[in-house]
Amino acid sequence: MTKLITTKRLEGETEKAREYVKVHILFPSGLLGLIFMLSGTAALLYQFFAETYSWRTFLQSTGLLVAGGLLGWGQTRYHQYLLREHPGHFAGRMRIFSRGGLKRGRKESPLPSLEHRGRNLVPLFYVLGIGALCGASALASMFGQVYYVAAYLLPWAGFFWAKMFFWRGVLGQGKG
Repeated sequence: MTKLITTKRLEGETEKAREYVKVHILFPSGLLGLIFMLSGTAALLYQFFAETYSWRTFLQSTGLLVAGGLLGWGQTRYHQYLLREHPGHFAGRMRIFSRGGLKRGRKESPLPSLEHRGRNLVPLFYVLGIGALCGASALASMFGQVYYVAAYLLPWAGFFWAKMFFWRGVLGQGKG
């Protein structure tokens, strides 16, 4: 009987974790990806009609999209690892967010701490990734051929769309 209860609890945690990914990662990623893509494309259209647009502009803007996509792929791989190995982390977050603001107590139970190899380096990688995207955007706008608004928006469009693309297969696997 104990094994049955433990299995049901783990299945419930995995489902809560999947729900957290859908609500708090995929939905915002899709919305923000759409906003950044439309804004970046509008900035490139402005550049096409008002300034110069060349093959270099096309290649650099594509490179910025790919750079953001690579960073989004990396973060998604890390989140997929957390979902697979530590579903309690996302499930705990979902339990906290599912309660209303008034129902949350002041002494909220803390999330289970994540302990895995390289855990201390995760914040460093986040800072380095953000710095790399901002640096690539700055270089493309200062020395390249890309209008500065598009240079700062396109990497984030690639980042969020990559998160959407690489999560789609993972969430469908759990239902089969």
